[in-house]
Amino acid sequence: MDIIDIPFGKKVGIQRTAEGTLELPFNKDVHNHLETFHASAQFVLAETSSGDILQNLFPELIGKVIPVLRKSKIKFRNAIKQNLCAYPSISDETRNKFNEELTKNNRAFIPVDVELRNREGAVACSAVFTWFVQKII
Repeated sequence: MDIIDIPFGKKVGIQRTAEGTLELPFNKDVHNHLETFHASAQFVLAETSSGDILQNLFPELIGKVIPVLRKSKIKFRNAIKQNLCAYPSISDETRNKFNEELTKNNRAFIPVDVELRNREGAVACSAVFTWFVQKII
């Protein structure tokens, strides 16, 4: 399943760019009271991108695990009035630790760092989403 096909993400308007990055267009549907990006719109883009990177980095686990968001921490940095792109990342060390724990215990936690930026590079927010992943046995 392509993560942008999840109904809530579709409703908000998350799209995939030609480069494969998840993007949320800036329009009146995502405005807050200041006519900048609403915090909840930013959250859903960042959270969705954290799930997307998991699918991309661990395609062999699709259909074999149940991933559930367990914890999130987000810091809003700049008011943005332009499209936002999500830039998720997971270090090699974190990937290796996750694989070892999942193999050993059939479940593991994995934190995903995400930064939302406009096309000029201004950071709207940075976040960490920690996923709990359990093998389907």
